[in-house]
Amino acid sequence: MDMEKIYSKTNPKILLHVLNKKEDITSQRNSLSPEDEFLQVACLSADEGKTIFPHKHLECRKIVSMNQESWIVIEGIIKVTLYDLDDMVLKEEILKQGDCLITFRGAHSFVSLEEGTKIYEYKTGPYEGKEKDYVSIDS
Repeated sequence: MDMEKIYSKTNPKILLHVLNKKEDITSQRNSLSPEDEFLQVACLSADEGKTIFPHKHLECRKIVSMNQESWIVIEGIIKVTLYDLDDMVLKEEILKQGDCLITFRGAHSFVSLEEGTKIYEYKTGPYEGKEKDYVSIDS
């Protein structure tokens, strides 16, 4: 299975979530985010000797109209629940070490299925506290 794009059922033109499994990562750089999204995520596998030449990114200030988030499982297993724009459940998925979830819109949650599970979380910023960042939904 290649990267899975999950679209809204209430508005099928809107991409909500992307799931990418570790076993789908290849030596070809693969953009997991559409170019017009705030959160840009890509993946690639690098054999010994693969080089990314020294570089730096240009400073720019972009206006971000929403927070977007990505989780990468470092160790362990989680069960993620993905929600539509109307807060209805779209899908549940098990993510293991090396798997990635990107949420552009819609809600998400997870439950750890193993003791000691470790996750990296990436979000658009700046972070101004949870009162301004998110709202809980009833599931």
